[in-house]
This record gives sequence, C-alpha cells and structure tokens, in this order.
Amino acid sequence: MRVFVTGATGFIGRAIVRELLGAGHQVLGLARSDEAAASLTAAGAEVHRGALDDLDSLSSGAAASDGVIHTAFIHDFSDFPAAAQADRRAIEVLGEALAGSDRPFVITSGTGGLTPGRLATEESVPDPGAFAELRFASEEAALSFAGRGVRVSVVRLPPSVHGEGDHGFVPQLIGIARAKGVSAYPGDGSNRWPAVHRLDAAHLFRLALESAPAGVRLHGVGEEGVPVRDIAEVIGRHLSLPVTAIPVEEADGHFGFVGFVFSLDIPASGTVTQKQLDWHPARPGLIADLDEGHYFSN
Repeated sequence: MRVFVTGATGFIGRAIVRELLGAGHQVLGLARSDEAAASLTAAGAEVHRGALDDLDSLSSGAAASDGVIHTAFIHDFSDFPAAAQADRRAIEVLGEALAGSDRPFVITSGTGGLTPGRLATEESVPDPGAFAELRFASEEAALSFAGRGVRVSVVRLPPSVHGEGDHGFVPQLIGIARAKGVSAYPGDGSNRWPAVHRLDAAHLFRLALESAPAGVRLHGVGEEGVPVRDIAEVIGRHLSLPVTAIPVEEADGHFGFVGFVFSLDIPASGTVTQKQLDWHPARPGLIADLDEGHYFSN
C-alpha cells in the first residue's frame, strides 16, 4: 500500500515509517519543515508538505493514498482541550477523504485516565467529565466513519512509549530528578503505569493498517502496569541520587504538570488486541530499557 502517515517524523512516527517500508509498503509522510522533509527522504519515504492545521494538505494526502495512519498530535498540555480539538478536526478531514473507499484509517489515542484504579481494556470508556474524554471524543469521531465505508481503527497507547529518542514523560522525570537532586515518587509508589516499546507499537500500527476490522479499539500495551516507585528507583540508581516518597498532594509542586499523571493508577491490558491481531510485544520492558542506559547518556 501507499500509506499517508501524519506525525511521520515524530518519535513514534519514525518507527512506523521504518516498519512500513520494511514490510514493502510505500510511505507518504507529512512534513511541515525542510528538516522534516529531508528526514523522510533519507528514510526512503515520499514527502507531502503540510501541517496538522493545514486541512487541505491532510485531505489531499489521504486522497493520494491507499490508507492513512494518523499519529500527529499537538502535545501542549497547557491547552490540552485545544490540542484535542485540532486532533478531531484532522480526523474528520482525513475520514471524509477516505469515505466510501473501504481504505484503512488508523488513528492514535491513549489509555491514560480511562478507568483510574481499574484495569483498562479495549472496551473501556472514560467516566463523564473525565480528562480522558477529550481524546475519547476523537476516537468517536474516527469510528463514526466505520459506517461510511472506511476500515477505521483506534490504537490506544500507554503514557510511556519508550525507546531511544524518547522525549515524553520518563525523560521529563529524569530531568526533574537531576534538577531537584532526588528521584521522587508520589505516595507509596504503588500506582501503576502501562508501557510499550515504540518498535512494538510501530508493529501494531502496521498490523492494524493491514488487517484490523472496521470499528475496533486496540491497546498497544506491552506491560499492564509498572509501579512508579520502580521507575523512580531505576532513575535514582542511574543518576546516583536518593530515592524518596513525597505526599501525593505535593506532587504537582515537585513535578509540575507531570505530577498529575505520575500520581495516577492507570493499568491497562492489551490481551484482546494481542489475540485479535496476533501481536506479541517482544522488545525490552520499561525498566529493562531504562537499565540499558541510553536515557541517561545525555
């Protein structure tokens, strides 16, 4: 297939591009800068100039392709509602371009906050008014195209998609530990984060593109729940810093906006997805990946 990929030069998108090319697909990658275009060309992909807020470019990219993988997202937690709204607009435009074609359309969402304190599954939906409802609205917008001749699926990713080049929550926790001189965790540290290696996630996106039935939600979860205390301990060990608990009510003050997420107990399961698509995560888990040392080499 000729696959249009948004977010093609991002942390996850780059891995998806390599996964697709390695499986014999062609890739048309969205690029908003000369640097991004050069990166795609070097990887062996075609370049489609545009941006997430350039809706005409999204529409023409989808129309020129046999399928779409949408990973682009504005990671601005200072105005997350606006980022989620931009995501929905992009999904609606991409879906309209594919309507009636039976072509595959894979979008990205998250497992975080779906059912705090309980194991989230592919069938889980957020409680009314929950923070996760913002991303869930994008899922609903995408899945509405299943009844309009689009083989659409949703890949939910955990808060930690890890691997070399990660610039998400875990590197921020490492930076905070360096700045504060202590690797901390909230409460007793028993709350859990699910995780997946980005190469395993990329493989799931390809499987979804190739074979996921219309209207399914998939969980790209390699580990159901890593205790945050374990994350803090491995950070402290590699940085030679003390590891300590802080009261949950002080998490925001210590970690900033990361404190809210780091305090959540948000385990998630990918069992149904693994069986449905014969997907078997094989890369190192989060703690093993941290122990390889590349997170601390900068």
